[in-house]
Amino acid sequence: MPTYSYGWGVFVEIVLRKYGNSTVAVLPPGVLKDLGLKVGQTMTLNTNAQGEIVLARSRRYTLADLVSQCDHAAAPPADLALWEAAKPAGQEVW
Repeated sequence: MPTYSYGWGVFVEIVLRKYGNSTVAVLPPGVLKDLGLKVGQTMTLNTNAQGEIVLARSRRYTLADLVSQCDHAAAPPADLALWEAAKPAGQEVW
């Protein structure tokens, strides 16, 4: 399996293989170790405009992570006043 090293990363040529009704990309043990990945770990796969595949570890966010991404100085959404003025439609507790 050829490996190509560049100044900003290592490229490994892989072969897609048939596994049952699926097609799998087999990653060499050295790549898994370098990236800190383990068998059974959940990943996300995306493609970009250049047709490249971007594979990333799935991340579970905490509420603090999500709130830290918010712009606290931003104006509230325009439709928020409609929600706050709405009357209960069922058996909500207010």
